[in-house]
Amino acid sequence: MWVLNEWGQLTAESEDRMKLLAYKNFINNCFLESPQSDKLKVFNPITENCIGEVSLATREEAISAVESSALAQKSWRKLTSAQRAVHLHQLAHCLLEASPKIGEVLSLESGKTFKDATNEVGYAAEITRYHAEWARRIEGEVIPSDSPNENLILHREPIGVVICLIPFNYPVYILLRKIAPALIAGNTVIVRPSDHTPCSAFEIARAVLQAKLPSGVINILAMTHEVTEAVCTHRKVGMITMTGGLAAGRRILQYSQENITKCSLELGGKTPAIIEPDADLPKAAREIVESKTTHCGQLCTAVERVYVHESIYQRLIALLKENMRAVQAMGPLISASAQERVHQMVERAVAEGADLAMGGQVPVGTTGYFYPPTLLLNCRQNMEIIQQETFGPVLSVMKYSNIEEALHLANDHQFGLASVLYTENYRTVMKVSSEIEAGELYINRIPSDPYQGYHAGWKRSGLGGDDGKHGVLEFTQTRLVVMSY
Repeated sequence: MWVLNEWGQLTAESEDRMKLLAYKNFINNCFLESPQSDKLKVFNPITENCIGEVSLATREEAISAVESSALAQKSWRKLTSAQRAVHLHQLAHCLLEASPKIGEVLSLESGKTFKDATNEVGYAAEITRYHAEWARRIEGEVIPSDSPNENLILHREPIGVVICLIPFNYPVYILLRKIAPALIAGNTVIVRPSDHTPCSAFEIARAVLQAKLPSGVINILAMTHEVTEAVCTHRKVGMITMTGGLAAGRRILQYSQENITKCSLELGGKTPAIIEPDADLPKAAREIVESKTTHCGQLCTAVERVYVHESIYQRLIALLKENMRAVQAMGPLISASAQERVHQMVERAVAEGADLAMGGQVPVGTTGYFYPPTLLLNCRQNMEIIQQETFGPVLSVMKYSNIEEALHLANDHQFGLASVLYTENYRTVMKVSSEIEAGELYINRIPSDPYQGYHAGWKRSGLGGDDGKHGVLEFTQTRLVVMSY
Protein backbone atom coordinates (compact mmCIF):
# COMPACT_ATOMS: atom_id res chain seq x y z
CA MET A 1 0.00 0.00 0.00
CA TRP A 2 1.25 3.46 -0.85
CA VAL A 3 1.78 5.98 1.93
CA LEU A 4 -0.17 9.20 1.38
CA ASN A 5 -0.18 12.56 3.07
CA GLU A 6 -3.41 14.42 3.87
CA TRP A 7 -4.01 15.43 0.26
CA GLY A 8 -3.33 12.10 -1.39
CA GLN A 9 0.25 13.06 -2.23
CA LEU A 10 2.81 10.28 -2.25
CA THR A 11 5.39 10.49 0.50
CA ALA A 12 9.09 10.02 -0.23
CA GLU A 13 8.86 6.48 1.11
CA SER A 14 6.11 5.68 -1.37
CA GLU A 15 7.87 7.32 -4.31
CA ASP A 16 10.78 4.90 -3.85
CA ARG A 17 8.60 1.81 -4.20
CA MET A 18 5.75 3.15 -6.28
CA LYS A 19 4.14 0.78 -8.74
CA LEU A 20 1.74 2.17 -11.28
CA LEU A 21 -1.90 1.25 -10.89
CA ALA A 22 -3.10 -0.83 -13.83
CA TYR A 23 -6.67 -1.74 -14.72
CA LYS A 24 -8.47 -3.69 -17.42
CA ASN A 25 -12.06 -3.31 -18.55
CA PHE A 26 -14.71 -5.16 -16.57
CA ILE A 27 -17.10 -7.15 -18.78
CA ASN A 28 -19.24 -10.12 -17.72
CA ASN A 29 -17.61 -10.17 -14.27
CA CYS A 30 -14.13 -10.53 -15.78
CA PHE A 31 -11.26 -8.09 -16.26
CA LEU A 32 -10.49 -8.33 -19.97
CA GLU A 33 -7.94 -6.79 -22.26
CA SER A 34 -7.33 -7.32 -25.93
CA PRO A 35 -3.73 -7.16 -27.19
CA GLN A 36 -4.49 -4.06 -29.25
CA SER A 37 -5.91 -1.98 -26.38
CA ASP A 38 -4.56 1.55 -26.06
CA LYS A 39 -3.80 2.89 -22.59
CA LEU A 40 -5.28 5.87 -20.78
CA LYS A 41 -2.77 7.46 -18.41
CA VAL A 42 -4.07 8.81 -15.09
CA PHE A 43 -2.34 11.66 -13.25
CA ASN A 44 -2.30 12.86 -9.66
CA PRO A 45 -3.41 16.53 -9.75
CA ILE A 46 -1.13 17.38 -6.80
CA THR A 47 2.18 15.87 -7.90
CA GLU A 48 1.34 15.89 -11.63
CA ASN A 49 2.86 12.38 -11.71
CA CYS A 50 1.32 9.51 -13.65
CA ILE A 51 -0.12 7.16 -11.03
CA GLY A 52 -1.69 4.54 -13.27
CA GLU A 53 -3.01 3.49 -16.61
CA VAL A 54 -6.26 1.95 -17.77
CA SER A 55 -6.95 -0.10 -20.88
CA LEU A 56 -9.25 1.65 -23.32
CA ALA A 57 -11.97 -0.62 -24.65
CA THR A 58 -11.97 -1.32 -28.34
CA ARG A 59 -15.17 -0.85 -30.28
CA GLU A 60 -15.59 -4.63 -30.45
CA GLU A 61 -15.17 -5.00 -26.67
CA ALA A 62 -17.65 -2.22 -26.00
CA ILE A 63 -20.26 -3.72 -28.32
CA SER A 64 -19.76 -7.10 -26.64
CA ALA A 65 -20.44 -5.38 -23.30
CA VAL A 66 -23.75 -4.08 -24.64
CA GLU A 67 -24.66 -7.56 -25.85
CA SER A 68 -23.76 -9.13 -22.49
CA SER A 69 -25.74 -6.46 -20.63
CA ALA A 70 -28.78 -7.02 -22.84
CA LEU A 71 -28.58 -10.77 -22.27
CA ALA A 72 -28.09 -10.40 -18.51
CA GLN A 73 -31.04 -8.02 -18.30
CA LYS A 74 -33.46 -10.69 -19.45
CA SER A 75 -32.68 -12.72 -16.32
CA TRP A 76 -32.12 -9.78 -13.97
CA ARG A 77 -35.57 -8.29 -14.66
CA LYS A 78 -37.21 -11.65 -13.85
CA LEU A 79 -35.88 -11.55 -10.31
CA THR A 80 -38.28 -10.03 -7.84
CA SER A 81 -37.33 -6.53 -6.80
CA ALA A 82 -36.75 -7.90 -3.29
CA GLN A 83 -34.22 -10.38 -4.69
CA ARG A 84 -32.45 -7.57 -6.53
CA ALA A 85 -32.38 -5.62 -3.27
CA VAL A 86 -30.44 -8.43 -1.59
CA HIS A 87 -27.74 -8.04 -4.22
CA LEU A 88 -27.61 -4.27 -3.72
CA HIS A 89 -27.34 -4.58 0.05
CA GLN A 90 -24.47 -7.01 -0.45
CA LEU A 91 -22.78 -4.58 -2.84
CA ALA A 92 -23.11 -1.80 -0.26
CA HIS A 93 -21.52 -4.09 2.33
CA CYS A 94 -18.61 -4.90 0.01
CA LEU A 95 -18.11 -1.22 -0.82
CA LEU A 96 -17.71 -0.44 2.87
CA GLU A 97 -15.28 -3.30 3.33
CA ALA A 98 -13.22 -2.04 0.40
CA SER A 99 -13.51 1.65 1.33
CA PRO A 100 -9.85 2.05 2.46
CA LYS A 101 -8.55 0.77 -0.89
CA ILE A 102 -11.15 2.59 -3.00
CA GLY A 103 -10.52 5.75 -0.96
CA GLU A 104 -6.76 5.48 -1.44
CA VAL A 105 -7.10 5.17 -5.21
CA LEU A 106 -9.72 7.93 -5.41
CA SER A 107 -7.47 10.21 -3.38
CA LEU A 108 -4.57 9.61 -5.75
CA GLU A 109 -6.51 10.30 -8.94
CA SER A 110 -8.70 13.18 -7.73
CA GLY A 111 -6.50 15.11 -5.29
CA LYS A 112 -8.99 14.70 -2.44
CA THR A 113 -7.79 13.96 1.06
CA PHE A 114 -7.83 10.30 1.99
CA LYS A 115 -10.52 11.12 4.58
CA ASP A 116 -12.77 12.85 2.04
CA ALA A 117 -12.25 10.11 -0.52
CA THR A 118 -13.03 7.35 1.97
CA ASN A 119 -16.10 9.22 3.21
CA GLU A 120 -17.31 9.41 -0.38
CA VAL A 121 -17.25 5.61 -0.56
CA GLY A 122 -19.36 5.54 2.60
CA TYR A 123 -21.91 7.91 1.06
CA ALA A 124 -21.99 5.70 -2.05
CA ALA A 125 -22.76 2.67 0.11
CA GLU A 126 -25.53 4.62 1.86
CA ILE A 127 -27.24 5.66 -1.36
CA THR A 128 -26.98 2.07 -2.60
CA ARG A 129 -28.82 0.87 0.50
CA TYR A 130 -31.36 3.67 0.11
CA HIS A 131 -32.26 2.58 -3.40
CA ALA A 132 -32.29 -1.08 -2.38
CA GLU A 133 -35.08 -0.17 0.03
CA TRP A 134 -37.23 0.93 -2.92
CA ALA A 135 -37.64 -2.74 -3.83
CA ARG A 136 -41.20 -2.92 -2.47
CA ARG A 137 -42.12 0.69 -3.27
CA ILE A 138 -42.07 0.81 -7.07
CA GLU A 139 -45.78 0.72 -7.74
CA GLY A 140 -48.14 0.66 -10.71
CA GLU A 141 -51.67 2.06 -10.82
CA VAL A 142 -55.23 0.86 -11.30
CA ILE A 143 -57.08 3.58 -13.22
CA PRO A 144 -60.88 3.82 -13.56
CA SER A 145 -62.12 3.12 -17.08
CA ASP A 146 -64.94 4.91 -18.89
CA SER A 147 -66.22 1.54 -20.06
CA PRO A 148 -68.12 -0.87 -17.81
CA ASN A 149 -66.51 -4.24 -17.04
CA GLU A 150 -62.99 -2.93 -17.75
CA ASN A 151 -59.89 -2.10 -15.76
CA LEU A 152 -56.90 0.02 -16.77
CA ILE A 153 -53.72 -1.31 -15.17
CA LEU A 154 -50.51 0.72 -15.47
CA HIS A 155 -47.33 -1.31 -14.95
CA ARG A 156 -43.84 0.07 -14.22
CA GLU A 157 -41.22 -1.86 -16.19
CA PRO A 158 -37.44 -1.61 -16.58
CA ILE A 159 -36.06 0.10 -19.68
CA GLY A 160 -33.26 -2.38 -20.46
CA VAL A 161 -29.58 -1.49 -20.83
CA VAL A 162 -28.60 1.84 -19.29
CA ILE A 163 -25.39 3.70 -20.13
CA CYS A 164 -24.04 5.63 -17.12
CA LEU A 165 -21.56 8.41 -17.89
CA ILE A 166 -19.77 9.50 -14.71
CA PRO A 167 -17.98 12.83 -13.98
CA PHE A 168 -14.64 13.33 -12.24
CA ASN A 169 -15.72 15.40 -9.25
CA TYR A 170 -17.56 12.73 -7.20
CA PRO A 171 -16.88 9.64 -9.31
CA VAL A 172 -17.61 7.00 -6.66
CA TYR A 173 -20.75 8.56 -5.22
CA ILE A 174 -22.28 9.48 -8.57
CA LEU A 175 -21.49 6.06 -10.02
CA LEU A 176 -23.61 4.40 -7.32
CA ARG A 177 -26.16 7.22 -7.48
CA LYS A 178 -26.74 6.20 -11.10
CA ILE A 179 -26.46 2.42 -11.05
CA ALA A 180 -28.32 1.62 -7.80
CA PRO A 181 -31.75 2.94 -8.93
CA ALA A 182 -31.21 1.53 -12.41
CA LEU A 183 -30.52 -1.93 -10.98
CA ILE A 184 -33.36 -1.99 -8.45
CA ALA A 185 -35.77 -1.12 -11.27
CA GLY A 186 -34.58 -4.18 -13.22
CA ASN A 187 -32.12 -2.66 -15.68
CA THR A 188 -28.50 -3.59 -16.33
CA VAL A 189 -25.78 -0.95 -16.68
CA ILE A 190 -22.65 -0.06 -18.58
CA VAL A 191 -20.48 2.50 -16.81
CA ARG A 192 -18.07 4.86 -18.53
CA PRO A 193 -15.99 6.60 -15.83
CA SER A 194 -14.29 9.95 -16.35
CA ASP A 195 -10.91 9.92 -18.07
CA HIS A 196 -9.53 11.79 -15.05
CA THR A 197 -10.80 9.37 -12.38
CA PRO A 198 -11.29 5.89 -13.87
CA CYS A 199 -9.25 3.90 -11.35
CA SER A 200 -11.79 4.10 -8.52
CA ALA A 201 -14.46 2.71 -10.86
CA PHE A 202 -12.41 -0.43 -11.42
CA GLU A 203 -11.89 -0.80 -7.68
CA ILE A 204 -15.69 -0.72 -7.46
CA ALA A 205 -15.72 -3.50 -10.06
CA ARG A 206 -13.75 -5.62 -7.59
CA ALA A 207 -16.46 -4.97 -5.01
CA VAL A 208 -19.04 -6.09 -7.59
CA LEU A 209 -17.15 -9.37 -7.93
CA GLN A 210 -16.94 -9.72 -4.17
CA ALA A 211 -20.70 -9.13 -3.90
CA LYS A 212 -21.33 -11.91 -6.44
CA LEU A 213 -23.69 -9.94 -8.65
CA PRO A 214 -24.75 -11.92 -11.73
CA SER A 215 -22.45 -11.63 -14.75
CA GLY A 216 -23.21 -8.78 -17.12
CA VAL A 217 -25.42 -6.82 -14.73
CA ILE A 218 -22.67 -4.21 -14.20
CA ASN A 219 -20.04 -3.64 -16.89
CA ILE A 220 -17.39 -0.92 -16.48
CA LEU A 221 -15.33 0.29 -19.42
CA ALA A 222 -12.93 3.14 -20.15
CA MET A 223 -13.77 4.40 -23.63
CA THR A 224 -12.75 7.01 -26.16
CA HIS A 225 -15.41 9.41 -27.44
CA GLU A 226 -15.69 7.37 -30.63
CA VAL A 227 -16.31 4.13 -28.78
CA THR A 228 -18.71 5.88 -26.39
CA GLU A 229 -20.70 7.04 -29.39
CA ALA A 230 -20.84 3.49 -30.76
CA VAL A 231 -22.21 2.26 -27.42
CA CYS A 232 -24.71 5.09 -26.93
CA THR A 233 -26.13 4.64 -30.44
CA HIS A 234 -26.46 0.85 -30.14
CA ARG A 235 -30.03 -0.29 -30.74
CA LYS A 236 -30.05 -2.40 -27.56
CA VAL A 237 -29.37 0.60 -25.31
CA GLY A 238 -32.58 1.91 -23.75
CA MET A 239 -31.35 4.88 -21.75
CA ILE A 240 -28.35 7.17 -21.25
CA THR A 241 -27.81 8.94 -17.94
CA MET A 242 -25.03 11.47 -17.47
CA THR A 243 -23.72 14.05 -15.06
CA GLY A 244 -21.47 16.52 -16.85
CA GLY A 245 -21.22 19.78 -18.73
CA LEU A 246 -23.55 21.43 -21.20
CA ALA A 247 -21.41 20.60 -24.25
CA ALA A 248 -21.30 16.92 -23.27
CA GLY A 249 -25.07 16.95 -22.74
CA ARG A 250 -25.64 18.26 -26.24
CA ARG A 251 -23.42 15.49 -27.61
CA ILE A 252 -25.43 12.85 -25.75
CA LEU A 253 -28.68 14.27 -27.15
CA GLN A 254 -27.20 13.89 -30.62
CA TYR A 255 -26.39 10.25 -29.87
CA SER A 256 -29.92 9.67 -28.60
CA GLN A 257 -31.46 10.70 -31.92
CA GLU A 258 -30.31 7.48 -33.59
CA ASN A 259 -32.74 5.25 -31.69
CA ILE A 260 -34.82 7.88 -29.82
CA THR A 261 -33.04 6.75 -26.65
CA LYS A 262 -34.23 8.15 -23.34
CA CYS A 263 -31.83 10.59 -21.66
CA SER A 264 -31.45 11.78 -18.08
CA LEU A 265 -28.91 14.59 -17.93
CA GLU A 266 -27.55 16.70 -15.09
CA LEU A 267 -25.63 19.48 -16.79
CA GLY A 268 -24.24 22.86 -15.80
CA GLY A 269 -25.04 24.87 -12.71
CA LYS A 270 -24.45 28.43 -11.56
CA THR A 271 -26.00 28.49 -8.09
CA PRO A 272 -27.15 31.95 -6.98
CA ALA A 273 -27.22 32.84 -3.29
CA ILE A 274 -29.57 35.68 -2.29
CA ILE A 275 -28.62 37.34 1.02
CA GLU A 276 -31.39 39.39 2.63
CA PRO A 277 -30.83 42.12 5.26
CA ASP A 278 -32.22 39.94 8.09
CA ALA A 279 -29.93 36.98 7.27
CA ASP A 280 -27.52 35.47 9.76
CA LEU A 281 -24.50 36.97 8.00
CA PRO A 282 -21.70 35.08 9.80
CA LYS A 283 -23.45 31.79 9.04
CA ALA A 284 -24.12 32.76 5.42
CA ALA A 285 -20.53 33.85 4.79
CA ARG A 286 -19.06 30.77 6.46
CA GLU A 287 -21.26 28.37 4.52
CA ILE A 288 -20.87 30.10 1.16
CA VAL A 289 -17.08 29.98 1.43
CA GLU A 290 -17.30 26.34 2.48
CA SER A 291 -19.45 25.64 -0.58
CA LYS A 292 -16.96 27.40 -2.85
CA THR A 293 -13.78 25.82 -1.44
CA THR A 294 -14.92 22.20 -0.96
CA HIS A 295 -13.10 20.12 -3.59
CA CYS A 296 -11.76 23.42 -4.98
CA GLY A 297 -15.26 24.48 -6.00
CA GLN A 298 -15.72 21.53 -8.35
CA LEU A 299 -19.35 20.90 -7.44
CA CYS A 300 -22.33 21.37 -9.75
CA THR A 301 -24.33 22.99 -6.95
CA ALA A 302 -21.56 25.09 -5.35
CA VAL A 303 -22.51 28.73 -4.85
CA GLU A 304 -21.08 30.67 -7.81
CA ARG A 305 -22.83 34.06 -7.72
CA VAL A 306 -23.82 36.01 -4.61
CA TYR A 307 -26.56 38.64 -4.68
CA VAL A 308 -26.40 40.69 -1.49
CA HIS A 309 -28.73 43.47 -0.36
CA GLU A 310 -27.02 46.85 -0.60
CA SER A 311 -27.65 47.63 3.10
CA ILE A 312 -25.45 44.74 4.26
CA TYR A 313 -23.01 44.63 1.35
CA GLN A 314 -19.89 45.84 3.16
CA ARG A 315 -20.52 43.63 6.21
CA LEU A 316 -20.92 40.50 4.09
CA ILE A 317 -17.82 41.28 1.98
CA ALA A 318 -15.74 41.63 5.16
CA LEU A 319 -17.04 38.28 6.42
CA LEU A 320 -16.40 36.56 3.09
CA LYS A 321 -12.81 37.81 3.10
CA GLU A 322 -12.35 36.71 6.70
CA ASN A 323 -13.60 33.20 5.92
CA MET A 324 -11.53 32.92 2.75
CA ARG A 325 -8.39 33.92 4.64
CA ALA A 326 -9.20 31.22 7.22
CA VAL A 327 -9.10 28.43 4.62
CA GLN A 328 -6.05 26.46 5.74
CA ALA A 329 -5.75 24.02 2.88
CA MET A 330 -7.64 23.34 -0.29
CA GLY A 331 -7.16 20.57 -2.81
CA PRO A 332 -6.33 21.11 -6.47
CA LEU A 333 -8.39 21.48 -9.60
CA ILE A 334 -8.51 18.27 -11.62
CA SER A 335 -6.12 19.24 -14.42
CA ALA A 336 -3.84 21.88 -15.87
CA SER A 337 -6.49 22.81 -18.43
CA ALA A 338 -9.05 23.33 -15.63
CA GLN A 339 -6.60 25.58 -13.79
CA GLU A 340 -5.93 27.60 -16.94
CA ARG A 341 -9.64 27.90 -17.77
CA VAL A 342 -10.56 29.19 -14.29
CA HIS A 343 -7.68 31.68 -14.26
CA GLN A 344 -8.53 33.00 -17.71
CA MET A 345 -12.14 33.54 -16.65
CA VAL A 346 -10.94 35.56 -13.63
CA GLU A 347 -8.59 37.61 -15.81
CA ARG A 348 -11.37 38.38 -18.31
CA ALA A 349 -13.69 39.40 -15.45
CA VAL A 350 -11.09 41.88 -14.17
CA ALA A 351 -10.56 43.18 -17.69
CA GLU A 352 -14.34 43.73 -17.96
CA GLY A 353 -14.33 45.84 -14.78
CA ALA A 354 -14.72 43.46 -11.83
CA ASP A 355 -12.63 44.22 -8.74
CA LEU A 356 -10.30 41.42 -7.62
CA ALA A 357 -10.64 41.49 -3.82
CA MET A 358 -8.82 38.23 -3.05
CA GLY A 359 -6.95 35.47 -4.85
CA GLY A 360 -6.84 35.36 -8.62
CA GLN A 361 -3.21 34.24 -8.96
CA VAL A 362 -1.85 30.90 -10.15
CA PRO A 363 0.62 29.63 -7.51
CA VAL A 364 4.23 29.95 -8.67
CA GLY A 365 7.04 27.51 -7.95
CA THR A 366 4.85 24.63 -6.84
CA THR A 367 3.55 21.49 -8.50
CA GLY A 368 -0.13 20.70 -8.73
CA TYR A 369 -3.17 22.34 -10.23
CA PHE A 370 -3.99 24.61 -7.31
CA TYR A 371 -5.94 27.86 -7.39
CA PRO A 372 -6.64 30.14 -4.42
CA PRO A 373 -10.06 31.14 -3.07
CA THR A 374 -10.95 34.12 -5.25
CA LEU A 375 -13.42 36.95 -4.62
CA LEU A 376 -14.65 39.24 -7.40
CA LEU A 377 -16.67 42.36 -6.52
CA ASN A 378 -18.69 44.89 -8.52
CA CYS A 379 -19.59 42.33 -11.13
CA ARG A 380 -22.31 42.96 -13.70
CA GLN A 381 -25.03 40.55 -14.76
CA ASN A 382 -23.88 40.38 -18.37
CA MET A 383 -20.30 39.40 -17.51
CA GLU A 384 -19.02 35.97 -18.48
CA ILE A 385 -18.06 35.32 -14.84
CA ILE A 386 -21.77 35.65 -13.92
CA GLN A 387 -23.20 33.85 -16.93
CA GLN A 388 -20.83 30.88 -17.30
CA GLU A 389 -19.97 28.11 -14.84
CA THR A 390 -16.45 28.46 -13.40
CA PHE A 391 -16.30 25.08 -11.62
CA GLY A 392 -13.55 26.48 -9.43
CA PRO A 393 -13.07 28.42 -6.16
CA VAL A 394 -14.31 31.76 -7.52
CA LEU A 395 -17.11 33.83 -5.96
CA SER A 396 -18.70 36.68 -7.92
CA VAL A 397 -20.70 39.26 -5.94
CA MET A 398 -23.36 41.81 -6.93
CA LYS A 399 -25.60 44.21 -4.99
CA TYR A 400 -29.38 44.47 -5.22
CA SER A 401 -31.91 46.88 -3.73
CA ASN A 402 -35.04 44.72 -3.24
CA ILE A 403 -36.12 41.08 -3.44
CA GLU A 404 -37.82 41.56 -6.81
CA GLU A 405 -34.52 42.70 -8.30
CA ALA A 406 -32.67 39.81 -6.63
CA LEU A 407 -35.12 37.28 -8.09
CA HIS A 408 -34.80 38.85 -11.53
CA LEU A 409 -31.00 38.58 -11.38
CA ALA A 410 -31.06 35.04 -10.03
CA ASN A 411 -33.47 33.92 -12.76
CA ASP A 412 -31.78 35.80 -15.59
CA HIS A 413 -29.66 32.80 -16.48
CA GLN A 414 -29.31 29.79 -18.78
CA PHE A 415 -28.91 27.39 -15.83
CA GLY A 416 -31.36 26.45 -13.10
CA LEU A 417 -29.93 23.63 -10.99
CA ALA A 418 -29.72 24.80 -7.36
CA SER A 419 -30.33 28.09 -5.58
CA VAL A 420 -29.84 29.47 -2.05
CA LEU A 421 -31.68 32.03 0.09
CA TYR A 422 -30.60 33.42 3.46
CA THR A 423 -33.41 35.19 5.33
CA GLU A 424 -35.56 34.91 8.47
CA ASN A 425 -38.67 36.36 6.81
CA TYR A 426 -41.23 33.70 5.95
CA ARG A 427 -42.89 35.95 3.39
CA THR A 428 -39.60 36.23 1.51
CA VAL A 429 -39.14 32.47 1.74
CA MET A 430 -42.59 31.87 0.25
CA LYS A 431 -42.05 34.42 -2.53
CA VAL A 432 -38.69 33.00 -3.58
CA SER A 433 -39.98 29.42 -3.23
CA SER A 434 -42.74 30.28 -5.69
CA GLU A 435 -40.71 32.29 -8.18
CA ILE A 436 -37.14 30.97 -8.29
CA GLU A 437 -36.32 29.26 -11.60
CA ALA A 438 -34.31 26.32 -10.32
CA GLY A 439 -34.85 22.67 -9.51
CA GLU A 440 -33.72 23.13 -5.90
CA LEU A 441 -33.93 25.92 -3.33
CA TYR A 442 -32.00 25.73 -0.06
CA ILE A 443 -33.15 28.02 2.76
CA ASN A 444 -30.43 29.17 5.18
CA ARG A 445 -28.03 26.41 4.15
CA ILE A 446 -25.85 25.37 1.22
CA PRO A 447 -26.79 22.58 -1.22
CA SER A 448 -26.17 18.95 -0.32
CA ASP A 449 -28.55 16.80 -2.45
CA PRO A 450 -30.52 14.70 0.11
CA TYR A 451 -30.99 11.10 -1.07
CA GLN A 452 -34.76 11.20 -0.65
CA GLY A 453 -35.23 14.46 -2.55
CA TYR A 454 -35.14 14.93 -6.30
CA HIS A 455 -32.04 16.46 -7.86
CA ALA A 456 -33.22 17.88 -11.18
CA GLY A 457 -32.36 21.01 -13.11
CA TRP A 458 -34.40 23.52 -15.05
CA LYS A 459 -33.49 25.17 -18.34
CA ARG A 460 -30.06 24.09 -19.65
CA SER A 461 -29.22 22.39 -16.37
CA GLY A 462 -30.63 19.15 -17.71
CA LEU A 463 -33.40 16.66 -18.31
CA GLY A 464 -34.78 14.23 -15.75
CA GLY A 465 -33.01 13.87 -12.43
CA ASP A 466 -31.56 11.75 -9.65
CA ASP A 467 -32.51 10.66 -6.13
CA GLY A 468 -35.68 9.79 -4.30
CA LYS A 469 -38.85 8.25 -5.70
CA HIS A 470 -38.69 10.25 -8.90
CA GLY A 471 -35.05 9.35 -9.42
CA VAL A 472 -35.94 5.65 -9.32
CA LEU A 473 -38.89 6.13 -11.68
CA GLU A 474 -36.51 7.72 -14.22
CA PHE A 475 -35.27 4.18 -14.86
CA THR A 476 -38.70 2.76 -15.62
CA GLN A 477 -41.15 2.86 -18.49
CA THR A 478 -44.89 2.20 -18.39
CA ARG A 479 -47.15 -0.38 -19.94
CA LEU A 480 -50.92 0.15 -19.86
CA VAL A 481 -52.99 -3.02 -19.84
CA VAL A 482 -56.66 -2.49 -20.78
CA MET A 483 -58.52 -5.47 -19.37
CA SER A 484 -62.13 -6.15 -20.30
CA TYR A 485 -64.05 -8.80 -18.38
